[in-house]
Amino acid sequence: MTRSMRSLFKRKSDTVQLDGPKGPNWFRRHKKLSIIFIVIAGLLVAGGTATALYFINKKPAASPAPAKVVTVIKPVPVKYYSPLTGEEVPTQAATTQAVTAVMIENSPDARPQSGLKDAGVVFEAIAEGGITRFAILYQQEKPALIGPVRSVRLYYVDWLAAFNASIAHVGGSLAALNEVRNGNYRDIDQFFNGSYYYRAADRYAPHNVYTTSEKLDALNASKGYMTSTFTGFTRKDSVAAKTPTATSMSVNISSALYDSSYAYNATTNTYDRSEGGAPHLDREGGQISPRVVIVMTIPERTVLEDGYREQIDAIGSGKAVIFQDGTVQEVTWSKASMLDQIKFTDAGGKDVPLARGQTWLTSVPEDGGVTWQ
Repeated sequence: MTRSMRSLFKRKSDTVQLDGPKGPNWFRRHKKLSIIFIVIAGLLVAGGTATALYFINKKPAASPAPAKVVTVIKPVPVKYYSPLTGEEVPTQAATTQAVTAVMIENSPDARPQSGLKDAGVVFEAIAEGGITRFAILYQQEKPALIGPVRSVRLYYVDWLAAFNASIAHVGGSLAALNEVRNGNYRDIDQFFNGSYYYRAADRYAPHNVYTTSEKLDALNASKGYMTSTFTGFTRKDSVAAKTPTATSMSVNISSALYDSSYAYNATTNTYDRSEGGAPHLDREGGQISPRVVIVMTIPERTVLEDGYREQIDAIGSGKAVIFQDGTVQEVTWSKASMLDQIKFTDAGGKDVPLARGQTWLTSVPEDGGVTWQ
């Protein structure tokens, strides 16, 4: 090849090389497009890096909070119970309602009595000459008519003192009056409050003194006796026994006129009372049927005070028999002091609760007693 040909070939090669797709002339001729490519490449690199960093640094989405489970707790109804009978009462205020005790006669000329059927608690004991008398207590109970009202004895005061009760009576034995008038009791004796009592026209004296719940409430209010605070008997719900263990009882207290008997009424889970050989009825109608019958054996003797009087040792302890829910249980009664409530304990010394409702307690002398079958 000649010099001239080699020279020509070299110039063409150089031209081709410089003008090829990768040559500098190509980039000069396509400067704008090159810039676009560079920017796109940069963006791709930057975008990939940013995307990577985004996914690296991205926190996982928080799980949704679990739904709150709202538990609706229904309020437990508050129940209130009378400290006298243990029965349910509508309000707390009713639990401190004033308690009133009334001395009620039980001679044949006083029968049938008024207000016995509705009493919350009844104490029965000999007043004199074998004649029994009742000390009856009311709290929520409001019989329209109450009577005949008679005199009080010291052992009744001993029993009633534990109930922080007003004591309605017509006089009393000297020992009882000295005690009940000493300023420590709520004495509402008819002797000093005659307008709150009246004489019934269909009974003759001294078996004709009567009163009403309305009159006694007014008398208590006039003296400021609006509430009573005391400890009642231990109570329980009344549930009849599937197999009753005592369906009839006979109480020997003094004589046929005053001895009593009870027949268990499975329908009402109460005890239908009889005395003097006949059903014991309230004058205003209705069989007297306590929920609980208790017979306490208590030492008793006749003493000379302002005449011959019965003396019953209400403070102390002794044997007792409890009839409730168709069952019988022999227990021990005890009363530590005048202001202490009577307690009933079993052979192991455990407190024996009484069924809610009217409770009838009879004191019998040591030569008396109770039998059942």
